[in-house]
Amino acid sequence: MDVKTLVLTLALGNLALTAALFFQDIDNRHRGRFATFTLARQVQACAWLLLYFRGVIPELLAGPVANVALFAGIALDAGALWERAGRPGWRRILLPALGLASAAFVACYVLDIDPALRVAAGSAIAGAFLLAGAAALAVGWREASMLRRFLAVATAVLALAIAGRGLLTWALPQGWPGVGPAQLQGLGYAAFYLAMLFAAGGYLLLERESLRQQLARLEVVDPLTDVPNRRGFYQALAPWLALARRPGQPTALVILNLDQFKRVNDHYGHAVGDKVLKAMVDACRRQLRDSDQMGRLGGAEFALLLPRTTLADAVNVAERIRAALEALPVKAERAVINLTASLGVTTIRADDSTVSLFKRADEALQAAKLRGRNQVVAAPPPAAEGTGTDS
Repeated sequence: MDVKTLVLTLALGNLALTAALFFQDIDNRHRGRFATFTLARQVQACAWLLLYFRGVIPELLAGPVANVALFAGIALDAGALWERAGRPGWRRILLPALGLASAAFVACYVLDIDPALRVAAGSAIAGAFLLAGAAALAVGWREASMLRRFLAVATAVLALAIAGRGLLTWALPQGWPGVGPAQLQGLGYAAFYLAMLFAAGGYLLLERESLRQQLARLEVVDPLTDVPNRRGFYQALAPWLALARRPGQPTALVILNLDQFKRVNDHYGHAVGDKVLKAMVDACRRQLRDSDQMGRLGGAEFALLLPRTTLADAVNVAERIRAALEALPVKAERAVINLTASLGVTTIRADDSTVSLFKRADEALQAAKLRGRNQVVAAPPPAAEGTGTDS
């Protein structure tokens, strides 16, 4: 494939992707999600079209304007990646850098600098903005997926190849044996072509990966309170049920239910009810260790998993939580809502299943409600179950 065909391919590839993104966004409720990425494709498509028609259109358009547009497109690509990395302030750095780099490149034309030096400067600028995109991909390297790591490394390599090609063109205008200026130019455009593929395909694959992770998280996390839902809590509980068959420190389970929560929803609305649930979860978390787990079973019922905690210690934790909630008024628009909660406590036994464990904790919770609510009740130890005690 000759250089002319490569340039046309770069232009048409960016145009095709721009069209696809436009139609994808028409009915998308997250319209604008790809705004920076789409703008990058549009600007790069214009740049490559101008370069393709070099010799046909005025040199002002095919030279400085086309190159500045190319710099802008690559900088916007880097900006889209920084947005994905959660750094929306990229404009404060990349846009001034783009302005300075563009001004310097245009000055090379105005001052009629040696063409080889202009090529080196343009390649260095393009490579620098590609490296900015690679840096965005490398943010949080340890937690990054293999896809993001691969894209970061590949983009950095291509950035160095593009910058290196420009420097070699300037330092060795005649090339060296077997590699002439035409071959160097072809290698440079091939690197640009690969960079376009990685930038476009990689960005979309990263978006797909992100959406898949969000869906997987929603399967196990309650979106309102940001604690595990029933399924997520059961998954966290499973290994502790298995460990209970071995001798060692016990693990406790607490079931918590907000008293009269239905009245809050009925009198003040679900928005206030949601606010109450969030406040309750925050208050509970302040009483828990990092190793403890909290999950939402449904409605206003929550479960607490307390690893390596005896029944007596779990009762103390539950009592602290009960007192903290009682002392936590939640301010709503029309009232101040006072919270109380009933809690049932038990520990995991060697012969427990999920059903038997929750049945015992729920029985303790019901006993707390029967005693007048705002109570902590522990399930009876195994020796006491046959005698009917419930303390």
